[in-house]
Amino acid sequence: MTEGEQDSLRILARVQEFLLLFAGNDTMRRMEATSRRSFLSQAGGLLSAGLITAVLRPKASAGVEPAIRAAGNRPARLLASDEDFWAEIQRAFTVDRSLINLNNGGTSPAPGVAMEALRRFDEYSNHAPVVTMWRHLQPEYETVRARLALSFGCQPDEIAITRNATESLDNVIFGLELQPGDEVLTTDQDYGSMLAALHQRELREGIVVKKVRVPTPAPSQDALLEAFQAGLTDKTRAILICHVVNLTGQIYPVRRVVDLARPLGIEVIVDGAHSYAHFPFERDDLQCDYFGTSLHKWLCAPIGSGMLYVNRRKIEKVWPLFGQGEPRSDDIRKYELIGTHPAGHRLAISEALTFHESIGAERKAARLRYLRDRWADRFAGDPRVTFHAPLNDVDSCAIATVGLENVEPGDLAQHLFKEHRIIVTAIQHDDVQGIRVTPSVYTTLREVDMFADALSQALEHGV
Repeated sequence: MTEGEQDSLRILARVQEFLLLFAGNDTMRRMEATSRRSFLSQAGGLLSAGLITAVLRPKASAGVEPAIRAAGNRPARLLASDEDFWAEIQRAFTVDRSLINLNNGGTSPAPGVAMEALRRFDEYSNHAPVVTMWRHLQPEYETVRARLALSFGCQPDEIAITRNATESLDNVIFGLELQPGDEVLTTDQDYGSMLAALHQRELREGIVVKKVRVPTPAPSQDALLEAFQAGLTDKTRAILICHVVNLTGQIYPVRRVVDLARPLGIEVIVDGAHSYAHFPFERDDLQCDYFGTSLHKWLCAPIGSGMLYVNRRKIEKVWPLFGQGEPRSDDIRKYELIGTHPAGHRLAISEALTFHESIGAERKAARLRYLRDRWADRFAGDPRVTFHAPLNDVDSCAIATVGLENVEPGDLAQHLFKEHRIIVTAIQHDDVQGIRVTPSVYTTLREVDMFADALSQALEHGV
């Protein structure tokens, strides 16, 4: 018997044992007499996708439960500096500690439980994909959808599971019905892929993309709101706004922009790539029409997972990016029809979500700000150092972009990696020149301190 066949029989044995817990006496006697090899074909209606995934699903909070219990009800700010607690969280990740990864805003490693779930689902899918993947696993997307909706504070029929923020937002950007001359208001600091999508519509269809220049660093949330307000005209039909700007880490006043736009009949699309699972908020805190995010950033789900929220009243009128089925349907799943794709990435989202919820959103945000301040406070007030967003609880969280006087961002990023094996992102924009630093919950204090030491050396001696 091959190793694959042995794995299959072990899985089926576990499924059979699970089903026996729920079957009646007569069914139990029949199933106990059923051979392992014939079980799959004979189990019939009892063998459901839900039971399959229950067997395949590992315990998502395994390894961190003692730390969670020990934390009790201590305030998040106090727990942020408890290294015993965070050491347990750090051990849940299987990362290469010979590198110091401070570019988790690009994409983050997933905790071991999520990667193990991905491996298990992919292996199970591979047994007979047209059955094991399509019939058994794909129906379980509904469980993931319901969990994401609960986390975001909306209804499951308003959540589509996608591959990333770009796919999510492109569904809306290309799906909105706009006429030549209609204006879409955004900023000159929005994410490049989203600006490219808008400009493609501008070239092909004659819409107008209007980009306002935002103050950097922003003196206040009021100043950010005023920038959007100044860009509105009677031709504005939609606003694309970042919840957190990827260039600087600046948090925008999304709810206030929505409150400004809604009485004017202007729809608001929120780029939440850097906000969901980064710090606590829900849909009702934003009141936006559309929200797209990547789940492989701050939720730490496997790479290639994302989420799109569309207000249920808007679904019917927004065309899907990929044309399949009925494009004018009010079914949120029309934004998921991308052809054949692996089931494991979507199902493993649940493990990342459970891991995130086990830590707690408030605790996570407090820790991320603690790590940010750990290194940034060493440079506060130095006239040679520029931070491109205010470092406080209103304007930023984990992300900080810092520039050093007379040091090119690209040279600094290359120096940090070559000399210290530290990964950061070089940001070179008309208004932002620096390196973006994004720790995560698995980042240690020692790693943060080593980065601060290396940055201090570069500040004093150059690169």
